[in-house]
Amino acid sequence: MSALILHHYPTSPFAEKVRLVLGYKKLSWQGVTIPMVMPKPDLMPLTGGYRRTPVLQIGADVYCDTALICNVLEQLHPEPSLYGKHAKGLVRTVAQWADNIVFPAAMGYNFQPAGATHVFASIDPEVVKVFAADRQAMRGGAARMPAPDATGAYKNYLRRVSSMLEGNDFLLGSQPTLADFSIYHSVWFTVVKVPLLAGILDATPLVKAWVERMAAFGHGKSTSLSAADALKVAHDATPLDVSKEVFQDEHGIPLGTQVIVHADSFGTEPTQGELVAATRTRYSLRRHDPLAGTVHVHFPRNGFHMKRAEA
Repeated sequence: MSALILHHYPTSPFAEKVRLVLGYKKLSWQGVTIPMVMPKPDLMPLTGGYRRTPVLQIGADVYCDTALICNVLEQLHPEPSLYGKHAKGLVRTVAQWADNIVFPAAMGYNFQPAGATHVFASIDPEVVKVFAADRQAMRGGAARMPAPDATGAYKNYLRRVSSMLEGNDFLLGSQPTLADFSIYHSVWFTVVKVPLLAGILDATPLVKAWVERMAAFGHGKSTSLSAADALKVAHDATPLDVSKEVFQDEHGIPLGTQVIVHADSFGTEPTQGELVAATRTRYSLRRHDPLAGTVHVHFPRNGFHMKRAEA
């Protein structure tokens, strides 16, 4: 099996979600540090346009979005499980709530003026301006949730998490699930990156104790890899054969068609390629790039749109 290569940067909350899953599963992996903002010249040959962080590369297969990345890690390394004995539907529903509802509120709280000043205290003001413009572009020009509204929502969500932890070490019982990792990365940013705002957790001591239990999983065993070496890995590898995957057609678009896939919100840059698989849960596009060679780029169905590429 090819090595697990995670394209990420240290302060990315969603990358922390995957790093902690890798630690929970006690996996070895290689890390490529990518820029926080566009351009990302060494990532684009692999993804064809997708720019969100993180991206998981296994040989010539490139997996986008943490929901899909976690599913892939679970399939390849099923123990310890990200689902345990719980119904996968329940775990995935809580995880989706965490990623889509809790995270925006948490970041609206974390990046209130005091938090933003702390995060960017040692960074050149011009770099901060570039970062702010980049994230606004990723949101399609929409403003971040106002801090007062975000604070109220975040407090409510933390109380819900605390309620789930009553009598439990983890959200759904004695063992962590994907739901825990999906909540954790939002709270991790508060505790680790803006500690001056971590007092919001004082009202939920069960959540504070849970954060410590989660952090103890660590990040597994990682080594650094250069972007050039990651591209060479892809170039020298052959993508997985997806020809036997069950085709689920919801668009009237046959396999072999040039299509475009993009996120439905936040970071909607498109990726174009040949549709080589469309299963119940994912799309797979074949692309060729001089640096990366022939790769398959995989996206989850949920949270992404697909359409036929214009001729």
